[in-house]
Parts: sequence; C-alpha cells; structure tokens
Amino acid sequence: MNRKEILEFVNSNPIFHMATVDGDTPHVRGMLLYRADENGIVFNTGKIKDLYRQLTKNPKVELCFSNGIFENLIQVRIAGTVEALEDLELKKEIVSKRDFLKPWIDKVGYEQLAVYVLKKGTATVWTMATNTEPKEFIQL
Repeated sequence: MNRKEILEFVNSNPIFHMATVDGDTPHVRGMLLYRADENGIVFNTGKIKDLYRQLTKNPKVELCFSNGIFENLIQVRIAGTVEALEDLELKKEIVSKRDFLKPWIDKVGYEQLAVYVLKKGTATVWTMATNTEPKEFIQL
C-alpha cells in the first residue's frame, strides 16, 4: 500500500487500537478515529481519562487498524508522536458528528475534550500473505 491507500484504509476501518506507555507499563485500548488525511490522523479522548495523562507524559504511540476479515486480514500499524490540538471549532465539529459526546460536553464543556493529531507517522502493512516478509515502512 502507498500513503494514499493507507489513509483510505484507515478511514474505512475507523476502529483502531492504540498503544501507549505509562512508566514501564504498556497500555492498549480501542479507539475511534475522527479522520485521517494529508494533515494527519485525528482522534479524541477526555481529559479525565488515563489516556490523556499518558499522552501528556509521553506522546509516542502506535496505532493499529485492521479490516477484521479473518480470511483476508490486513493490519496497518502507524507509529509516531501525537500533538494536542486546542481548536474549539474542531472540537465542536467532532461533537456535532458524535451524538454520544453531546450529553458529556453539555455537562463539562469543550475544555474537557482532548483532541490529538498524529502527523508524519510511519506505517507498516501486515497481511497473511506477507507475514514472513521484511517490513516495509511508509511515511505518512
């Protein structure tokens, strides 16, 4: 896959897993992508979450997107460093498209919503067919 195909794959498979490190303990959790494009990979969390504290201490992450099709499994892993985005209009846009966030934002306000972007990540694609081949790294 090239850069364009990876971004298309990521947007088509928006549920991903993110790995972070807290001290010497790794943590992995499921996440929901907001968007991926030429400006980076955007996602959000709450500032009350462990994830927010972990990213504040160590913004290095690895994201793993999968198509979930066992017979033709494709996995895209993207490593990089995330940056916090304090963009109120972007936060409003995210909340407008995610009904489950609205009651929480009504209660605590937009300040508690943390939005991140991963720019210039390094991706690698894994499939059953390429399982034993050397990894190829694609700059996003």
